[in-house]
Amino acid sequence: MTRILIIGPPGSGKGTQAERISERFGVIAISTGDIFRTNVQSKTPLGVEAKKYMDAGDFVPDNLTNKMVRDRLSEADVKDGFLLDGYPRTTAQVDYLDEILADGGQKLDVVMQLTVDDRELVARLLGRAQETGRSDDNEAVIRHRLDLYHEQTEAVVAKYTARGILSQVDGIGTVDEVTERTFLAGQSLLLP
Repeated sequence: MTRILIIGPPGSGKGTQAERISERFGVIAISTGDIFRTNVQSKTPLGVEAKKYMDAGDFVPDNLTNKMVRDRLSEADVKDGFLLDGYPRTTAQVDYLDEILADGGQKLDVVMQLTVDDRELVARLLGRAQETGRSDDNEAVIRHRLDLYHEQTEAVVAKYTARGILSQVDGIGTVDEVTERTFLAGQSLLLP
């Protein structure tokens, strides 16, 4: 059983790499962003509340996010492992995830952090916004999300670095180049 976390700033390619990593390691990819967007499109109570935060470029509050993640990790398709994309983003969420996993006698095996400089991220996200029409990707919101990422997620990175399970992966290059780097990082942390 393999439990993987992929983290990185918005636009770093987490979603693309999560799909490839989950396939390679034979685990289900769980993206909190996709779950939020599905709820927003379906206009569920969670989606209506989450949309207010997403449109402002803010993170959805821990209480909403934590409940969703706990529910998702209790489903049968993750019993053989999973890859989390987009959670945890704060140290409080790290602690909550630790509790969820401990309840099942589990812990994270690998944390991969995609690193990309902010200038490249803004360009990527503006390009994506033009292609997809996403309302949450304009320059002001993008810069706000990057500021939040740096402010909150650096402490998460420090926690996982201290545990010896974090590997930084350069997120600049072709998709295949980044994928190869993530596979190597994952294997080096999973092998004894």
